[in-house]
This record gives sequence, C-alpha cells and structure tokens, in this order.
Amino acid sequence: MHPTRIPARLIAIVALAVAALAAAAVAPAGAQEISEAHLKAAKDAVAASQSTSTLDNILPRIAEQAKQQLIANRPDAAEQISQIVDDVAISLAPRRGALEEEVAHGYARIFTVEELNQITAFYKTDAGKKLIAETPTVARSIDQAARVWTNGIQRDLRDQVAAKLQEAGLQ
Repeated sequence: MHPTRIPARLIAIVALAVAALAAAAVAPAGAQEISEAHLKAAKDAVAASQSTSTLDNILPRIAEQAKQQLIANRPDAAEQISQIVDDVAISLAPRRGALEEEVAHGYARIFTVEELNQITAFYKTDAGKKLIAETPTVARSIDQAARVWTNGIQRDLRDQVAAKLQEAGLQ
C-alpha cells in the first residue's frame, strides 16, 4: 500500500483548525464568550477562504477504508457490507456541520471581528480568489523547492561532516 501524500493546503488548514481547537481546549470555561456577531464573522471568513472545503473528504475516505477492511475479512459479503457502510456514512453526514461550527469557533477565538472581516474581504478580492485557486500549484512548487533544498543541504552536511571527521582523525 502506498502512503497517501497529503496536500500542503490541507495540512495548513488542519494545522489552523487544530491550533484553534487547542486554544479552545486550554481556555478556561466561559473565559471567552463569543458573540453571535463574532461567530458570524468567523463563519463568513471560513466560507470566504474555503478553509474547510478539503475536510469534505474525511467521511467518504473513512467509509472507504472501513469498506476495504471489512470486505477483506468477508469478501463473500462485499455488496452487503458496502451498502451497510454507505448507509451509516450517509446517516453521519449531517455531523459535518459540527466540524464547520468548531472551526468557526476556533477562528473566533484566534481573530477579532475586525480581523475576520478583513480576512473575508481579502478572500472576496480577485487576489484572494486567485490565492484559493492557485494554492495547490503554489504548494506543489514549495514542496518541490523544499525537496531540492533538502537534498542539497543533506549532501553538503554529509560531505562537510565527513571531511571534518577525517580532519579530526575520527574516520
């Protein structure tokens, strides 16, 4: 089985969501009440930035993995297992809204209403729309540059350490 490569945008979005949820978890209960206006601004920013769009695949991916595991144990019941998993997944789909709500709360805990309004305004501009559209391309470019740089640094570190070890009589 090949390891699945996770897109950089998804990593960044999940990292932001995790940071927001972690901040919420460590805050004392009631320490920061979020007004309806603040939460609305957060929801608008999340929607405008399409921050959670990549999270739409979580339930289908988990369901597919469940099917594969269950069918591997009972290939004779593949059709029935597939239908059961699909039915349960569909019944769980409405819970996706809870994730959206948690992400919005996380944004609200991190950003002020004014900042959220600025984020929303930016993502509604041509530049913001282009950022959303081009993020996968930029992420691939960054990933490629990082791999090339890493290979060069790794090679130089290895060569320079070997030379220094030899000079010190340790090799």
